Amino acid sequence: MTTSSRMPALFLGHGSPMNVLEDNIYTQTWQRLGQTLPRPRAILAVSAHWYTRGTAVTAMERPRTIHDFGGFPQALFDIQYPAPGSPSLAREVQELLAPLPVTADTEWGFDHGSWGLLAKMYPDADIPVVQLSIDGTQEADNHFALGKQLSALRDKGVMIVASGNVVHNLRMVRWQGDAAAYPWAESFELYVRDNLASQASPHPLVRFMEHEGAALANPTPEHYLPLLYVLGSWDGKEPISVPVDGIVMGSLSMLSVQVG
Repeated sequence: MTTSSRMPALFLGHGSPMNVLEDNIYTQTWQRLGQTLPRPRAILAVSAHWYTRGTAVTAMERPRTIHDFGGFPQALFDIQYPAPGSPSLAREVQELLAPLPVTADTEWGFDHGSWGLLAKMYPDADIPVVQLSIDGTQEADNHFALGKQLSALRDKGVMIVASGNVVHNLRMVRWQGDAAAYPWAESFELYVRDNLASQASPHPLVRFMEHEGAALANPTPEHYLPLLYVLGSWDGKEPISVPVDGIVMGSLSMLSVQVG
């Protein structure tokens, strides 16, 4: 439990969509977080899978469940996550991020980077959720700065739940179930762990591409950037912990981070 009324912020390594159907150390961690953390009045989700030009926030009453993947069992496509939206929270997000223009989106919904985790954390789908897109035209420090601006929501009962993978290289996946992690993947994940609570400015994890393994760990940045929203929301004093970590299929980090 957190020690105050301030909601925690989470970055969760989501991995394969199949985690929705599976019971493993990662899904058990997500379930435990949902059961033990203070219950939020609403959730702001930031997913690697809504990567846009410009920034948008879902602003509909009833967001749809998006099955943004292919080649998986029908059971995965049958799952719906009917959590309500929150147009009022969407407006709060727009106000906090002003003067940055934030589009009130009524088309997107919840992609598997958000509902795949929330279905484990809050299976009753009874907490309002809005999802914020990641503007792929912006540099890493801009995403960190948005996390700072959004941190005020945490004092208003809103939990930030961001998801991606700090190591995400699908081109080099090893499909064997017990495949060893690549050395560069282990090195980069350790670098992230070691620098989570850095007080340096700029934050070393904003400059992640300076790490020697970064280009292999993140051939594209969209799965890494959600972490910066969570780190940006840190007040510099709260505890930062790692609920679970590990590298699967050689090149996917399942590292999760809890702030607060």
